[in-house]
Amino acid sequence: MALRGPSDYSREPPRHPSLRINAKEPFNAEPSRRDLVASYITPVDLFFKRNHGPIPILDDVDSYYVTIGGLVGRPTRFSLDDIRKLPKYNVTATLQCAGNRRTEMSKSRKVRGVGWDVCALGNATWGGAKLSDVLQLVGVPYHTEVTPSGGKHVEFISVDQCPEERGGPYKASIPLGQATNPAADVLVAYEMNGEILKRDHGYPLRAIVPGVIGARSVKWLDRIDIIEEESQGFFMQKDYKMFPPSVDWDNIVWSTRKPQMDYPVQSAICSFEDTNAVKPGQVTVAGYGLSGGGRGIERVDISTDGGKSWFGAHRYQKEGVPYVAGDISSDKWAWVLFQAVIDVKGDSEIVAKAVDSSANVQPESMESIWNLRGILNTCWHRVRLLTTQSLRSFL
Repeated sequence: MALRGPSDYSREPPRHPSLRINAKEPFNAEPSRRDLVASYITPVDLFFKRNHGPIPILDDVDSYYVTIGGLVGRPTRFSLDDIRKLPKYNVTATLQCAGNRRTEMSKSRKVRGVGWDVCALGNATWGGAKLSDVLQLVGVPYHTEVTPSGGKHVEFISVDQCPEERGGPYKASIPLGQATNPAADVLVAYEMNGEILKRDHGYPLRAIVPGVIGARSVKWLDRIDIIEEESQGFFMQKDYKMFPPSVDWDNIVWSTRKPQMDYPVQSAICSFEDTNAVKPGQVTVAGYGLSGGGRGIERVDISTDGGKSWFGAHRYQKEGVPYVAGDISSDKWAWVLFQAVIDVKGDSEIVAKAVDSSANVQPESMESIWNLRGILNTCWHRVRLLTTQSLRSFL
């Protein structure tokens, strides 16, 4: 096989030295808060790295192919050149790990998983063929919900070796109706920010499923199969499911919840750490807001008194283009960045919460959304500003 998952970590790619490493083997890292929101499009080197095993190696690109099979009339192998011959689309979309902000949730009550701060996400312009066009080549038309042979889901299968899969490949699926809908913008991608995909991000081909948790955008594609039921892979059936706070490891029944797809509305402050020393006067509060399913961000509300009173932050995406949620001029699958200038007179608790275009709002309390895997932490984001005057008196 031209693309293979190595058995050890001896041939890992180079990474940016400023990344905050949360796990070395497998490598999982995120940028600093300030680096994350320094630009609307996240530089490739600063895009968060989420891996479950050693990074696959492509020995010979000319002998690489991805197989489209399963419940289709014409199972077929496609080379990278075959995919490139299809119409190319550029889709700007934010990928967010379902475990973003897990460290914060773990402070409330212990959870299992990689400890992410607020930067396990990134916004990129992905280039590639639409999955709906690829599936047409094997006889699956646009807007197909069920194939004649009973296929209802599309499963992406990688080549990486995951301990959770007992050394087998990572796999995940999406509904066939989503995969065959051109407007869903699901890609078989070979570019990121105008460049060939880097190894960390799925070279040579990966899936991009906009508006959905990052776990469904499978990297290092080996197969794409049409299947009757959703994928039975570990990360679909025994991970990335949202359970209530009453469920813990001693009473969990995985089959009682569906795999998580769309991400809830989210925002975080990135211009400050959790606790900060500042001088009295004006400071800028900056961060990001996003929601799943293509829903735009209608408001980002800022409070300087712990949530007693609020005012709106300025939201933006592309320079020189006013952001309007849901407008054709805006990137529907992408985050917004926000800024607000506040006047700090004393110690303050700064809070951010976002409201999406369907009027979904972040929950105030983490306790109400706590779950044993620490996913989907979307509660109000809070940071503390301590003035130098109070610090001197404290010391």
